[in-house]
Amino acid sequence: MSLFIDIISWACILCGGFLGVTGAIGLFRFPDFYTRLHAASITDTLCAGLIILGLILQAGFTLMSLKLLMLLGIFAYTAPTASHILAKTAFKCGLKPVLYDQKGGGS
Repeated sequence: MSLFIDIISWACILCGGFLGVTGAIGLFRFPDFYTRLHAASITDTLCAGLIILGLILQAGFTLMSLKLLMLLGIFAYTAPTASHILAKTAFKCGLKPVLYDQKGGGS
């Protein structure tokens, strides 16, 4: 049973790390603030969730697992809220998204 939990735990940690790297690549590749924010916020929330879940499985039933679970709850609530506030503030300050026409060029 311990080997099974270790495999699941490391799979969560590695998938979370992969999502973190893809989110970082999205920050450099996408054209404007809103698409970059979307790439970062979606992958960041899932990345942290998977890594914390993997760490909870590694810790077993201890006080550390409870602390990690509380951290996961706080992060799952605050990260999407912060991304929403950033996007709303940017839009109110006049930052418009980049729109593309049918040919693929910017307008």
